[in-house]
Amino acid sequence: MTPDQVTRHLRRANEVARAVLAKGRHPFGAVLVGPDDETVLLEQGNVDGVNHAEAVLARVAAHRFDAVTLWRCTLVTTVEPCAMCAGTQYWAHIGRLVYGLAERDLLALTGDHPENPTLDLPCREVFARGQKSVQVIGPVPALADEIAALHRDFWRRG
Repeated sequence: MTPDQVTRHLRRANEVARAVLAKGRHPFGAVLVGPDDETVLLEQGNVDGVNHAEAVLARVAAHRFDAVTLWRCTLVTTVEPCAMCAGTQYWAHIGRLVYGLAERDLLALTGDHPENPTLDLPCREVFARGQKSVQVIGPVPALADEIAALHRDFWRRG
């Protein structure tokens, strides 16, 4: 995936996050990009505290596409996936991940907010325990402020 594609898809994921924020949900967004690194196959925003954007997207993708196809796809998400979401991506056989904002940076924004009990477990560590190598690109500093802006506003309100 080229730097321009990374930027474009992260911005699209952030628009998904903005849309769910408008519905009062946690501002996380994810898109599944096809093997051509261009086509967006699925979009998903956060549903609730246990149905995170990335995990829901990975489950839907696993039902719609075969493992060989998914291994050539990329899950693009605004914030580094938590351990649950990284595990779900792994089991869904999605071979690449792009994320904008590191989970530790999210923790700095949310603090000890009861709706976001962040685990200090980077997705690379989750993937490293598996038998297949998921490629990870992120964080992307050029988009960190853009993505963090939605979170700054949301978590201050709660």
